[in-house]
Amino acid sequence: MKAHRLRQWAWIHKWSSLVCTVFMLLLCLTGLPLIFHHEIGHLLGDEIEAPALPANAPRVSLDRVMEIAKSEFPGKGGMFVSQEPDDDRIWFVTMSATPTSDTDLKQVAIDARTGNVLAQPKLEGGFINLMFHLHVDLFAGLPGTLFLGFMGLLLAVAILSGVILYSPFMRKLDFGTVRRDNSSRVKWLDLHNMLGIVTLVWASVVTLTGIINTLADPIIAYWRYDQMSEMIAPYKNLPPPERLGSLQQSVDAARALEPNMTLKFIAFPGTSFSSPHHYAIFMRGNMPATSRLLKPVLVDAQTSRVTDSRTLPWYATALLISQPLHFGDYGGMPMKILWALLDIATIVVLGSGLYLWFKRKRRPAEQLETIASEAATSLATPQRKM
Repeated sequence: MKAHRLRQWAWIHKWSSLVCTVFMLLLCLTGLPLIFHHEIGHLLGDEIEAPALPANAPRVSLDRVMEIAKSEFPGKGGMFVSQEPDDDRIWFVTMSATPTSDTDLKQVAIDARTGNVLAQPKLEGGFINLMFHLHVDLFAGLPGTLFLGFMGLLLAVAILSGVILYSPFMRKLDFGTVRRDNSSRVKWLDLHNMLGIVTLVWASVVTLTGIINTLADPIIAYWRYDQMSEMIAPYKNLPPPERLGSLQQSVDAARALEPNMTLKFIAFPGTSFSSPHHYAIFMRGNMPATSRLLKPVLVDAQTSRVTDSRTLPWYATALLISQPLHFGDYGGMPMKILWALLDIATIVVLGSGLYLWFKRKRRPAEQLETIASEAATSLATPQRKM
């Protein structure tokens, strides 16, 4: 690689890194507690525990569950019903004034076996919620999410340019060398390069999946336009039902259609995941490889009969796959610990990059262009034999 080409890549790496580094540091710092959000919730007492009962304890009808939830918030209707992936003993019922409300939402946790109200979880406030909003949208909604997605794109450019620069700059050193006898700036440069290349694959995966996750709202909107509109076409000119049918019968119909799948969540008529005429019942696979993949089953909200069901398209599947990969929550505690260690290493990479920049600003003689020229010149010299 010629000197001018190296200087171009060095310029790209420098400015793509500088623009996004502060925001990437924020994402890494807020991502750490989100990796362990269940464990932190237990420590803070925010996790809801179901009482111990025999495994064969009978279940309360979902229609009864909704009656109980509405008695807690009489002025609100059902929006979503869900369960935790690893615990089917609790129903979480999200309620709102209208199906499209995005404020003043309430949630009720109901024991699926006894019908007892276990808690009214707070959907806003708390440490984990603060970390989540800082990580996802900076409390700015969709514009904040898309802005972070753009910062992720800049990080992807920084990673690519860093890989291109790694070989010319480090070709005379053994892998993992940190020159501790040199100046602090040289030591941090070596550490920056070493950790950057060690975390390359992980950082690339997390960056790519993070970018995909920022497109969740546009992806869902396109799915509604692309797939949902076809699924509900026969109901296009019909008025919304005045009264909803049995939720339990609707779920039973979905389970009968997909007996080898498990209920993930239910979207009520009129919500963003459904239509004004349907319960949208999202089923998930039972195998580790399919447990994150969903299949929507549309059930007529009046007759409780299945009207359509189809596999999600590739772009929605990519979103579902990217979510567990991003947070490392698909391999139990060992995977969470690995993700946390790599996250900390990335924080060091980002922090050391800022340090090297500020150090260079105080020492104008050490310009990156000069270093790039020296690195390019060194390519003409024979490599040291191993």
